[in-house]
Amino acid sequence: MSSKLPNDYFERVYAGVLGKIIGVYLGRPFEGWWYDKIMANLGEIWYYQHERRDKGLRDNILIVTDDDISGTFTFLRALEDSGLSPDFSPEQIGQSWLNYIIERRTILWWGGMGNSTEHTAFLRLKNGIPAPASGSIALNGKVVAEQIGSQIFIDGWAMVSPGDPAQAADFARRAASVSHDGEAIYGAQVIAAMEAAAFTERDLNKLIDTGVSFIPKDSVIYNMVSDIREWREEFGDNWRASREQLDKYYGYDKYGGNCHMVPNHGVILMSLLHGDDDFQKSLMIANTAGWDTDCNSGNVGCLLGIKNGLQGIEAGPDWRGPVADRLYLPTAEGGRAISDAVQVTQWVTNLGRALAGEAPLAPKGGARYHFELPGSVQGFMAERDHEAADTVLENVLGHSHEGTRSLAIRYQHLAPGRYSRVATATFTPPEAVNMKGYELHASPTLYPGQTVRARLSAHPGNGQGVTAQLYLRVYGAKDTLTRIYGPQAVIGPADHNTLQWRIPETGGQPIAEIGIELSHHSRADGTLFLDYLTWDGEPECTFSDPENGGQMWRRAWVNGIDQFDFRWVEPYRLCQNSGRGLLMSGSREWHNYRVTSTLTPHLVTAGGVAVRVQGMRRYYALLLARVAGKPVARLVKVLHDETVLAEQAFEWNFGEGYELSLQVNGTRLQGWINGKQLFDLSDDEPTLSGGGIALVCEEGRVGTHQIKVAPITE
Repeated sequence: MSSKLPNDYFERVYAGVLGKIIGVYLGRPFEGWWYDKIMANLGEIWYYQHERRDKGLRDNILIVTDDDISGTFTFLRALEDSGLSPDFSPEQIGQSWLNYIIERRTILWWGGMGNSTEHTAFLRLKNGIPAPASGSIALNGKVVAEQIGSQIFIDGWAMVSPGDPAQAADFARRAASVSHDGEAIYGAQVIAAMEAAAFTERDLNKLIDTGVSFIPKDSVIYNMVSDIREWREEFGDNWRASREQLDKYYGYDKYGGNCHMVPNHGVILMSLLHGDDDFQKSLMIANTAGWDTDCNSGNVGCLLGIKNGLQGIEAGPDWRGPVADRLYLPTAEGGRAISDAVQVTQWVTNLGRALAGEAPLAPKGGARYHFELPGSVQGFMAERDHEAADTVLENVLGHSHEGTRSLAIRYQHLAPGRYSRVATATFTPPEAVNMKGYELHASPTLYPGQTVRARLSAHPGNGQGVTAQLYLRVYGAKDTLTRIYGPQAVIGPADHNTLQWRIPETGGQPIAEIGIELSHHSRADGTLFLDYLTWDGEPECTFSDPENGGQMWRRAWVNGIDQFDFRWVEPYRLCQNSGRGLLMSGSREWHNYRVTSTLTPHLVTAGGVAVRVQGMRRYYALLLARVAGKPVARLVKVLHDETVLAEQAFEWNFGEGYELSLQVNGTRLQGWINGKQLFDLSDDEPTLSGGGIALVCEEGRVGTHQIKVAPITE
């Protein structure tokens, strides 16, 4: 590995990601509470609080969508989308906002112009004001520009800059300027520089020195940090005395707006200085102190995760077990929404490796679930009911064909009539359907036509083999979860089996999870080892209105349309009041395929189908449009701005149906309307290598009964 990167870079990023999400989940249920209310209702916050339902908490489930997580691991996409160049601009980051954010639906707090800093910046960007002007004090005023948002989104820029605080501070400045200015940028730079330096430096005071070295000495943040360090010396272990001083001199009453950077930055530094380098104690202080608890706790958790590694997180109570690596990233790229800490870690690590000139990591041939990071379970959990055998999951060394670790599925009392099932989510789980706060907008990660592979070995009890079988759970009639079973094999003591399964058509219903079921013909204890589970290939499926299908098949489409109606004859009726909207499904892992749909345009400026969709402003599309009043067919490429790749006169009328078919294969694009080929060309600058599908509607209404996706067979 390059000397620019720490030898344990992959694992330290993982610890940072885990620290971030643990901190957010810990502080989220009482976000916005002040110290007095927290002490009166909850007491000191030493562990997760979500199950204390009688306390008026915001959430009663642990794994939630949250802007701190979504923004952190979405805005970093700008680095990838700009060609992995360290010279990316604030304007390019602003373009990523417009691509991945769906207005009033994803990532941000949509509190309105002048009330929510991020909403204000989004409206500036949408109205053609590029970053950094979009977040400037000159345009938005000091109070709006100096709220906390720039800090809560900043950790990723540090994690791609290990040991390089100058780069992290520079990246943080550019990213923060999209929506913030002044003290908000300084606070973001301090945290980013500290986190980047924490990859190579263990001394907290040296990290703080590094952080403040990048901001003006006459700034409020700089002087507040100096004061907090003095209070730590004066009051010793009494963090409450420091908190009182922080409230007195830098509290919410001193700064306007809803959630100012200065007081909350102070809580982070106070927690670190009084936390004795202990993960649990530092998070306790950050959360008990109040104000923006999930944001502050997330930054503290990330920094300590990077600094002290996994062992620092594991030194206290079981933070990792209840989380099981799970996280959600709801954006306009729906196939990325159902994720886990390992997938995010690998993506962030590979961005950092690319900046350092290193090849990407692809454990076990690029398997989606590879368990190569210590303790990782990647969302796999045991199903528990009265018929289930006792089952425990553990990440262990060995039992891997190409790697070093595997997931051990330890079962006890497995007998006829009993089973052991473990599964991980591939789409919105039932408990997240009506989640409060930020909604979970997601597409499934697994579709019919794709091929699943799982490599297994075993130490079965009684010297006999254990039967292992792949299965899916699919949302069916009235949104009940129904199992579909795949191939099975008897795994013996010396066996290493790879189960392979081409996923069958599900009748338009989304796949909620994939798992492994174990059974035995006699009572047995033993262990099955899951080396990896992955899938690939293009989907082959039909999206339509399933009979008695409930609502989840509709939720499988990420809605970037003003109005997506279900009450009409057409199950897909899209209405867009102004501009262009997209209704999207699929993932960036789709590459070469064809999408076909018979669309009926009604009073629409343009409508059609899109492929390799990577958000609201990154895709190819075949459109029926009107140019200077004349009807045409167009093949376009959108990378923030639209490029017309080809155009032909084509007579089309409102209220009539037209079968549009768009195929992408490598750099080649082909388009048909009503079975007649109109376009066949290659993209000379093939920036879009993969992505999902979309229906496109611009200023008007279009409708269709179904959409088909199929791999290329010619």
